[in-house]
Amino acid sequence: MLIEIFKQAWTALGRNPVRSFLTMSGISWGIVAVTLLLSYGSGFRSVLMYTFEVFGKGAVIAWPGRTSEQAGGERAGKPIHFEEEDAEWVKAQSPLIKRVTRETVRFQGVSYGERLSDAAVRGVFPEYGQMRNEVPSDGRWITPEDIAERRRVIFLGARLRKKLFSGEPAVGEVVRIKGVPFTVIGSMDMKFSDSCYFNCDDESAFIPYTAANDLWDTKYSSVLVFEPVAPVFEAQAMQQFRTAIANRQHFSPNDKRAITMFGREEFKPVMEGITIGVEALLFFIGAMTLGIGGVGVMNIMLVSVEERVREIGLRRALGARKAHIRSQFLLEALVMTLAAGAIGMLLSWALTSAIGTLPFLGPAYEDDSGKVDIHLALSLFTLILSTVVLVLVGVISGWLPAMQAAKLDPVEALRYE
Repeated sequence: MLIEIFKQAWTALGRNPVRSFLTMSGISWGIVAVTLLLSYGSGFRSVLMYTFEVFGKGAVIAWPGRTSEQAGGERAGKPIHFEEEDAEWVKAQSPLIKRVTRETVRFQGVSYGERLSDAAVRGVFPEYGQMRNEVPSDGRWITPEDIAERRRVIFLGARLRKKLFSGEPAVGEVVRIKGVPFTVIGSMDMKFSDSCYFNCDDESAFIPYTAANDLWDTKYSSVLVFEPVAPVFEAQAMQQFRTAIANRQHFSPNDKRAITMFGREEFKPVMEGITIGVEALLFFIGAMTLGIGGVGVMNIMLVSVEERVREIGLRRALGARKAHIRSQFLLEALVMTLAAGAIGMLLSWALTSAIGTLPFLGPAYEDDSGKVDIHLALSLFTLILSTVVLVLVGVISGWLPAMQAAKLDPVEALRYE
């Protein structure tokens, strides 16, 4: 029965091919708008979340400050300094902290031949690379042997490498910091992080913490970097960190001015909210465009009902029920919208394949790799969501004409001129 109704619906659409084509064009354009905007929104979200998370998914940065409260007989305003013992104490006293490491930073000139560039030179430990997502594209990262043997080796950020070597291989070359030679052991591609402290990683140089002691006094670390056992425990880990340092250096564990911390998890819901909001807005705009096409379908179906009143009366006289008439007109609307939607999705696939990538953050980073630009692609989620919206538009567009056709009185319909 359903197949027969479908055949009748398809035949009815062929009675006025020009009208059907124009109506279907509106639906096709609407589904193109929905799929393209959803693809753009998905690409926008992917880029922003990538630049947010590339900083280091679990890393928390802690800066020493000054106490603002008196505690344990200590005066307010006492400067806080991070020492090696603080890092060891935190490891022992904080079960929610997985790793903690020291970092010392100075702005120094890094030279290669006649080229000189000011950079943030960071003295770090091997675990820092995992915590801060410092992934080598050439060579290697700092190892425990580099620390133990105080090797004068250096790892370069992408922009610093470009300034010094202009695209030439850097690994194995020797650069100088304050006249002291350091051998380049590795470098990384552009990191595209939207968060920096002291300086962005792309413009930084990383050396073993012990080698940094040959250049400046590293007794007091610039910051401590730690990682919770899981991102959901970030807030509790931050409190354990502050409490551990407070107990050792004798200040109030509630004194937030003594230690300033920056974690990612507290800002992640904000970033996700922004990106989801943009996706929802783009989807709404696309759905409204598709809805306008649905209004065209409803108008054409109402005209079709007016043109086929005698046909409807004849069908009712021959025994067709209201449900049969309603199903036929509803299915006609669905056939029209689904056929137009299929054409629209093919057009969307062709457009996304032809466009490929749209500029986004690439120009801001002076990067032409396309890594932080928006890549248009039709995902399975986009196709499913577009199909659901398409079916809803088809049902809504055909429901009113179908109900109107089913309510016609058979006797009056047969007399209709």
